[in-house]
Amino acid sequence: MNETAQLAAELIRRRSVTPEDAGCQQLLGERLRRAGFHCEPMPFGQVSNLWARRGDRDPLLCFAGHTDVVPTGPAGDWLHPPYAAEVHDGVLYGRGAADMKGSLAAMVLAAERFVAEHPHHGGSLAFLFTSDEEGEAVDGTRRVIEALRQRGEQIEWCVVGEPSSERELGDVVKNGRRGSLTGRLTVIGTQG
Repeated sequence: MNETAQLAAELIRRRSVTPEDAGCQQLLGERLRRAGFHCEPMPFGQVSNLWARRGDRDPLLCFAGHTDVVPTGPAGDWLHPPYAAEVHDGVLYGRGAADMKGSLAAMVLAAERFVAEHPHHGGSLAFLFTSDEEGEAVDGTRRVIEALRQRGEQIEWCVVGEPSSERELGDVVKNGRRGSLTGRLTVIGTQG
Protein backbone atom coordinates (compact mmCIF):
# COMPACT_ATOMS: atom_id res chain seq x y z
CA MET A 1 0.00 0.00 0.00
CA ASN A 2 1.40 3.44 -0.86
CA GLU A 3 1.66 6.20 1.74
CA THR A 4 -1.59 7.90 0.71
CA ALA A 5 -3.53 4.63 0.93
CA GLN A 6 -1.91 3.89 4.30
CA LEU A 7 -3.08 7.22 5.71
CA ALA A 8 -6.54 6.76 4.19
CA ALA A 9 -6.72 3.30 5.79
CA GLU A 10 -5.79 4.75 9.20
CA LEU A 11 -8.64 7.24 8.82
CA ILE A 12 -11.13 4.59 7.65
CA ARG A 13 -10.40 2.46 10.73
CA ARG A 14 -11.65 5.32 12.92
CA ARG A 15 -15.44 5.11 13.37
CA SER A 16 -16.16 8.79 12.85
CA VAL A 17 -19.95 8.75 12.44
CA THR A 18 -21.40 12.30 12.49
CA PRO A 19 -20.66 14.30 14.64
CA GLU A 20 -17.87 12.09 16.04
CA ASP A 21 -14.36 12.65 14.71
CA ALA A 22 -12.81 9.61 16.45
CA GLY A 23 -9.31 11.10 16.38
CA CYS A 24 -9.11 11.69 12.62
CA GLN A 25 -8.32 15.38 13.00
CA GLN A 26 -5.68 14.66 15.63
CA LEU A 27 -3.95 12.25 13.25
CA LEU A 28 -4.08 14.74 10.36
CA GLY A 29 -3.06 17.62 12.61
CA GLU A 30 0.03 15.78 13.85
CA ARG A 31 1.20 15.31 10.27
CA LEU A 32 0.49 18.93 9.37
CA ARG A 33 2.32 20.23 12.47
CA ARG A 34 5.42 18.32 11.36
CA ALA A 35 5.09 20.09 7.99
CA GLY A 36 5.09 23.51 9.65
CA PHE A 37 1.36 24.17 9.97
CA HIS A 38 -0.09 25.90 13.05
CA CYS A 39 -3.06 23.73 14.06
CA GLU A 40 -6.00 25.17 15.95
CA PRO A 41 -8.92 23.04 17.15
CA MET A 42 -12.16 25.02 16.72
CA PRO A 43 -14.95 22.98 18.37
CA PHE A 44 -18.54 24.20 18.20
CA GLY A 45 -21.21 22.27 20.07
CA GLN A 46 -20.47 18.54 19.70
CA VAL A 47 -18.59 19.10 16.43
CA SER A 48 -14.82 18.85 16.05
CA ASN A 49 -13.21 21.27 13.61
CA LEU A 50 -9.54 21.83 12.89
CA TRP A 51 -8.01 24.91 11.23
CA ALA A 52 -4.40 24.35 10.16
CA ARG A 53 -2.47 27.16 8.50
CA ARG A 54 1.07 27.57 7.19
CA GLY A 55 2.13 31.13 6.41
CA ASP A 56 0.66 34.56 7.04
CA ARG A 57 0.70 36.10 3.56
CA ASP A 58 -1.94 36.32 0.85
CA PRO A 59 -3.26 34.62 -1.11
CA LEU A 60 -4.59 31.87 1.15
CA LEU A 61 -5.29 28.51 -0.49
CA CYS A 62 -7.41 26.23 1.70
CA PHE A 63 -8.01 22.51 1.34
CA ALA A 64 -11.32 21.63 2.96
CA GLY A 65 -12.95 18.36 3.87
CA HIS A 66 -14.83 16.35 6.44
CA THR A 67 -13.83 13.48 8.68
CA ASP A 68 -17.35 12.29 9.47
CA VAL A 69 -19.19 9.48 7.71
CA VAL A 70 -22.81 8.33 7.62
CA PRO A 71 -23.83 5.24 9.63
CA THR A 72 -23.04 1.92 7.97
CA GLY A 73 -26.46 0.32 8.31
CA PRO A 74 -26.59 -3.48 8.69
CA ALA A 75 -23.09 -5.01 8.66
CA GLY A 76 -24.41 -7.92 6.58
CA ASP A 77 -25.08 -5.55 3.68
CA TRP A 78 -21.34 -4.93 3.26
CA LEU A 79 -19.12 -7.07 1.03
CA HIS A 80 -16.11 -6.02 3.14
CA PRO A 81 -16.15 -4.87 6.79
CA PRO A 82 -16.81 -1.10 6.74
CA TYR A 83 -14.04 -0.14 9.19
CA ALA A 84 -11.42 -2.76 8.31
CA ALA A 85 -9.84 -0.75 5.46
CA GLU A 86 -9.11 -3.84 3.38
CA VAL A 87 -7.49 -3.84 -0.05
CA HIS A 88 -8.92 -6.21 -2.67
CA ASP A 89 -7.65 -6.23 -6.26
CA GLY A 90 -5.81 -2.97 -5.63
CA VAL A 91 -8.89 -1.12 -4.31
CA LEU A 92 -9.16 0.19 -0.73
CA TYR A 93 -12.58 -0.62 0.75
CA GLY A 94 -14.20 0.96 3.80
CA ARG A 95 -16.66 3.55 5.07
CA GLY A 96 -15.43 6.94 3.91
CA ALA A 97 -12.85 5.66 1.42
CA ALA A 98 -14.33 7.80 -1.37
CA ASP A 99 -16.28 10.34 0.69
CA MET A 100 -13.85 11.55 1.79
CA LYS A 101 -11.04 10.02 3.78
CA GLY A 102 -9.11 9.09 0.64
CA SER A 103 -9.24 12.73 -0.47
CA LEU A 104 -8.12 13.98 2.95
CA ALA A 105 -5.12 11.65 2.85
CA ALA A 106 -4.22 12.73 -0.69
CA MET A 107 -4.48 16.45 0.12
CA VAL A 108 -2.39 16.16 3.29
CA LEU A 109 0.31 14.08 1.57
CA ALA A 110 0.40 16.54 -1.35
CA ALA A 111 0.82 19.46 1.07
CA GLU A 112 3.60 17.64 2.95
CA ARG A 113 5.48 17.04 -0.28
CA PHE A 114 4.89 20.57 -1.56
CA VAL A 115 6.24 22.30 1.55
CA ALA A 116 9.21 19.90 1.69
CA GLU A 117 10.13 20.91 -1.87
CA HIS A 118 9.12 24.59 -1.50
CA PRO A 119 9.74 25.59 2.14
CA HIS A 120 9.62 29.30 1.26
CA HIS A 121 6.52 29.16 -0.95
CA GLY A 122 4.52 32.30 -1.61
CA GLY A 123 1.17 32.90 0.02
CA SER A 124 -0.31 30.64 2.67
CA LEU A 125 -1.73 27.14 2.78
CA ALA A 126 -4.51 25.98 5.09
CA PHE A 127 -6.71 23.02 5.89
CA LEU A 128 -10.23 23.15 7.28
CA PHE A 129 -11.49 19.82 8.62
CA THR A 130 -14.93 19.29 10.16
CA SER A 131 -16.88 16.36 11.59
CA ASP A 132 -20.18 18.01 10.62
CA GLU A 133 -20.75 17.58 6.89
CA GLU A 134 -22.81 14.41 6.66
CA GLY A 135 -25.23 15.65 9.33
CA GLU A 136 -26.83 19.02 9.82
CA ALA A 137 -23.72 20.96 8.77
CA VAL A 138 -24.42 23.76 11.24
CA ASP A 139 -21.42 23.72 13.60
CA GLY A 140 -18.75 22.84 11.06
CA THR A 141 -17.46 24.77 8.07
CA ARG A 142 -20.02 27.57 8.40
CA ARG A 143 -19.04 28.35 12.01
CA VAL A 144 -15.31 28.11 11.31
CA ILE A 145 -15.59 30.51 8.35
CA GLU A 146 -17.56 32.97 10.52
CA ALA A 147 -14.87 32.82 13.23
CA LEU A 148 -12.09 33.30 10.68
CA ARG A 149 -13.85 36.32 9.16
CA GLN A 150 -14.27 37.90 12.59
CA ARG A 151 -10.50 37.84 13.07
CA GLY A 152 -9.72 39.02 9.53
CA GLU A 153 -8.71 35.74 7.87
CA GLN A 154 -10.04 35.48 4.34
CA ILE A 155 -9.75 32.37 2.18
CA GLU A 156 -9.04 33.36 -1.43
CA TRP A 157 -9.05 29.87 -2.95
CA CYS A 158 -10.50 26.59 -1.72
CA VAL A 159 -10.15 22.99 -2.92
CA VAL A 160 -12.76 20.51 -1.65
CA GLY A 161 -11.90 16.89 -2.32
CA GLU A 162 -15.48 15.63 -2.61
CA PRO A 163 -15.98 12.82 -5.14
CA SER A 164 -18.17 14.66 -7.64
CA SER A 165 -16.76 13.74 -11.05
CA GLU A 166 -19.15 12.19 -13.55
CA ARG A 167 -16.77 10.49 -15.99
CA GLU A 168 -13.22 11.68 -15.31
CA LEU A 169 -11.33 13.69 -12.73
CA GLY A 170 -12.23 17.36 -12.88
CA ASP A 171 -15.14 17.14 -15.29
CA VAL A 172 -17.53 18.69 -12.76
CA VAL A 173 -17.09 21.90 -10.77
CA LYS A 174 -19.69 22.59 -8.10
CA ASN A 175 -20.27 25.70 -6.07
CA GLY A 176 -22.11 24.17 -3.14
CA ARG A 177 -24.18 21.32 -1.83
CA ARG A 178 -26.74 22.27 0.78
CA GLY A 179 -29.68 23.85 -0.94
CA SER A 180 -28.14 23.67 -4.39
CA LEU A 181 -29.64 22.23 -7.54
CA THR A 182 -27.73 20.66 -10.40
CA GLY A 183 -29.41 20.32 -13.75
CA ARG A 184 -29.10 20.62 -17.50
CA LEU A 185 -30.95 23.23 -19.50
CA THR A 186 -31.50 23.07 -23.24
CA VAL A 187 -33.01 26.10 -24.96
CA ILE A 188 -34.47 25.57 -28.43
CA GLY A 189 -35.54 28.45 -30.58
CA THR A 190 -34.56 31.01 -33.18
CA GLN A 191 -31.61 33.25 -32.45
CA GLY A 192 -32.23 36.96 -32.52
